[in-house]
Amino acid sequence: MKETDSLNDNETGLFKTEEGLIYKNGDLMIKGDFERMLKRLTHANLSHELLIKACRIKNADHPLTVVDATAGLGEDALLLAAAGFNVELFERDEVIAALLKDTLNRALKNEKLSFIVSRMHLHEEDSISGLKDIKTPDIIYLDPMFPARSKSSLVKKKFQVIHTLEAPAEDEDKLLSAALAAKPQRIIIKRPLKGAFLNGVKPSYSINGKTVRYDCIVL
Repeated sequence: MKETDSLNDNETGLFKTEEGLIYKNGDLMIKGDFERMLKRLTHANLSHELLIKACRIKNADHPLTVVDATAGLGEDALLLAAAGFNVELFERDEVIAALLKDTLNRALKNEKLSFIVSRMHLHEEDSISGLKDIKTPDIIYLDPMFPARSKSSLVKKKFQVIHTLEAPAEDEDKLLSAALAAKPQRIIIKRPLKGAFLNGVKPSYSINGKTVRYDCIVL
């Protein structure tokens, strides 16, 4: 990791800047940023998030714990934590995990985010093996990634960088098997709207959005 005030186009690696930890690969650059998501974290906006709807369990008698088994940069986990869930995040790629850890640490210093991220606990390891050590989670969330189809150049660049570090949909059969073996109440899987079921397993039901859907397996 390098500390720097300026970045050259041909540099690749993790760089510590005044704004936070950045990963750069050529002219592509990525940094975790929870502050830009603050508008989505209001109660009114969270109530419309399909992921939150998918994870709600009626008449739950305790605060629910969600295992985000494919955490990435933690944006979905942040939504869940803002909605009141306790979230265990797993990220196996060392670079992405470092970016996420830095993002969480910066958010703890922000009075608008600190209480939310206090519900988020990062495991810098592969969830396929790590799930064995989690005591019966309520919900397991899987987002095994898929090629971005968004027209937003910002989103495209973000996924381009992530895909240079971690290939989409790797080990999806092992990922789902590990989730099933953990015996949660529910498994939530993020998929392209018209994409195939993860590893061919038909869900109990699905919640559809405009471009993605959430397949829900009730156990």
